[in-house]
Amino acid sequence: MAAIPLAPGGLGGRYPERDQPREGVLDRLLVATQYATGRLRSSRGRLERIVPATRESLPLGELRVRLRREGLTEELVGVAFAHVRATAERVLGKRHFDVQLIGGWALLQGMVAEMDTGEGKTLTATLAAATAALAGRAVHVITVNDYLAGRDAEQLRPLYESLGLTVGCIVHGMEPQARRAAYRCDIVYCSNKELTFDYLRDRVALGGRPRPLAQRIAALAGADGSDKLLLRGLQFAIVDEADSVLIDEARTPLILSTKGDSKKEEAMYRQALDIARALDDAHFRIEDAAVELTAAGSERVRDLAQGLGGIWSGPRRSELLVRQALTALELFERDKHYLVRDDKVQIIDEYTGRLMPDRSWEHGLHQLIEIKEGAEVTGRHETLARISYQRFFRRYQHLSGMTGTAAEVAGELWAVYRLRVARIPTNRPVRRARLPDRVYGRADDKWRAVLEAIEQRHLADQPVLVGTRSVAASEHLAALLESAGLPFRLLNARQDADEAAIVAEAGQPGRITVATNMAGRGTDIKLASGVAERGGLHVICTERHDSGRIDRQLFGRCGRQGDPGSCEAILAADDDLAATHASLPSAWLANMQRVPSRTGRLLYWLAQRRAEAAHSRARRQLLQMDESLGDMLAFSGRGE
Repeated sequence: MAAIPLAPGGLGGRYPERDQPREGVLDRLLVATQYATGRLRSSRGRLERIVPATRESLPLGELRVRLRREGLTEELVGVAFAHVRATAERVLGKRHFDVQLIGGWALLQGMVAEMDTGEGKTLTATLAAATAALAGRAVHVITVNDYLAGRDAEQLRPLYESLGLTVGCIVHGMEPQARRAAYRCDIVYCSNKELTFDYLRDRVALGGRPRPLAQRIAALAGADGSDKLLLRGLQFAIVDEADSVLIDEARTPLILSTKGDSKKEEAMYRQALDIARALDDAHFRIEDAAVELTAAGSERVRDLAQGLGGIWSGPRRSELLVRQALTALELFERDKHYLVRDDKVQIIDEYTGRLMPDRSWEHGLHQLIEIKEGAEVTGRHETLARISYQRFFRRYQHLSGMTGTAAEVAGELWAVYRLRVARIPTNRPVRRARLPDRVYGRADDKWRAVLEAIEQRHLADQPVLVGTRSVAASEHLAALLESAGLPFRLLNARQDADEAAIVAEAGQPGRITVATNMAGRGTDIKLASGVAERGGLHVICTERHDSGRIDRQLFGRCGRQGDPGSCEAILAADDDLAATHASLPSAWLANMQRVPSRTGRLLYWLAQRRAEAAHSRARRQLLQMDESLGDMLAFSGRGE
């Protein structure tokens, strides 16, 4: 097999990254069709050849030299994997399973390894990370938050250092000098947010994204800005929870900004909210989670804006601002989309349930919500640099990832990132029992059924993990449990500091844990003694997510590594997902006390397909807008 190339590329080798080729009309058409078609899965048989090839036949020093000279051939990778596995067993007391070798080889092939929850993705990543680092690449292992980055870097440091490799970790709040030192290490653990903003800071230091020739000329003149750079380029990336980072978060552009003066704009936003509150149902409608003014609404806005002057003298700008104010009032809910903490509005990640305190919504939406909640009004941010996750990750010379759920988005991963999905077999047979969905007409009936199901399992001393979609829903269930006298642990964005500890204890006998759907992702739930005999962990999904992947991730918290476990969904026809994306059948079925099983499955299948299609369109539009903006900035001579 030919070696996997690891060419320096990029800006004359000084800041290695991949140049994006220009795509013509036919290329764009091909990419669009590959969302739904194309050979998107890898051949498992080809990947499994790495297992017999994993044997020590070279000393580590000689292996380093040959990896740098010959590249990642199957023979040399097998030797490297043998060294890593032996070192991990000696230093960490953990030996890589054969399926983890297959996963590591998939990462080196530039694929997304789909591995079930509990199959050891963190240890699998060490195979590819250490091998690439031994070959001389600057390796970034990218996680979804600072806690996981710090935990993994600290736990795996003895393994890497025993192989002669250095390890760095990037977390929020680090000074530039400390960041620069961490990025100089062979392997760096970091969150996607911290990494991307550091890249944008480098873009600002470089004055944009200059071509190699310009970079060389600046270097000769001693003005290339290299002393201010943080990263060593974008050489080799392993993205943990790849579906979350590359797909779910790809709807939001990353913007490096400075705060402007809020005083001048605050009055304008207050006026917009006053006008929006003066409108009624005849003046606007909500379709596909977007606000549109009716003809009567446009006329009403013009009447109310008369005499205000300034921006209100333009009807188009007035309508845009009022629509944004209506969005803040009608579509964004406290404890669902955001929290108010310490007099500040903090965004809740809808996919993970975690807080994103350093993020803000664009186009005045954040300031409108701050005024709506009576919180401190922050200044509108002035953009220094921006990039989408799609454009950023496509610049890596070698990109790969790991996740428990990639099959549903295999087409998009290929179309956007040219990443194929490799389904890695489990080390032990899966013993997870999936119970039939129960769909009720209204939410009150659903919550009664959820409470009964929890009580039944609790009386049998079986641990229960209940997934909710929002902070408000988790606290509603917590109140019901408290009224019923049932002990529980609550995990949502308000308890984010205790996340890992609460999730890790969810496998104790009789433990009831209520959590937003993906809180604690990346932390294993280990069953206590005797729990397996009681059926293992039981997971209850109380509301479907926009993406079926998130539901599958929640169910994957039970039945890990061959343990027994069970899961079920207890839903209502008037839940937010169905009411938003399948409104007519949702309204009809809400009149029934119990919805037939097949009808309920069809309702949520339709709602999820529509929601996923809408999100996919939003991601494609963001990428197209980002590319167009990049072209305009390049034409004007400015950077990103």
